[in-house]
Amino acid sequence: MKKSFLIITAMAGMLAFSCQQKSEVAETTTYEVVGEVETVPGNYGNIVQGEEISSTAEMVSQVESSGEFSGKIAGEIKEVCNKKGCWFSMDLPNGETMRVTFKDYGFFLPTNSQGFPIVIEGVATLTETDVETLRHYAEDQGKSKEEIAAITEPERKISFEATGARIKAKV
Repeated sequence: MKKSFLIITAMAGMLAFSCQQKSEVAETTTYEVVGEVETVPGNYGNIVQGEEISSTAEMVSQVESSGEFSGKIAGEIKEVCNKKGCWFSMDLPNGETMRVTFKDYGFFLPTNSQGFPIVIEGVATLTETDVETLRHYAEDQGKSKEEIAAITEPERKISFEATGARIKAKV
């Protein structure tokens, strides 16, 4: 009886270990990046899987009609927070830019990731950003005191809260 118990326990341990090994071979991600990195392409936050990516035009249309979009979109990183990569902006087809932040401030992008193609997953909403926050963002961008002081009205735009990002290599 003891022998059977030991054999079953050993087999269960090997099965659990072999399953664990498979998950370690899967794509990896990082939550620790703050600042510049030598190699920018990679996964940040939750791993973005699958290729079912909506266009930014589809996302804009859905946000304007229902107030929210949930899914994946692709674009190019236009600007990145210079301090620690806690947000970035990307162009939308209507000529506006969209600010992307990260869920629960849980991960950041490399500060040297400007110009890289990116796929993000999360939720887009129509938001109004108050003057104080806009001034904070302008300060993070390194704008002058005059430019910061010129911000006097709130801004209504689409914003995106990402749970994961996959930066691709530049073509």
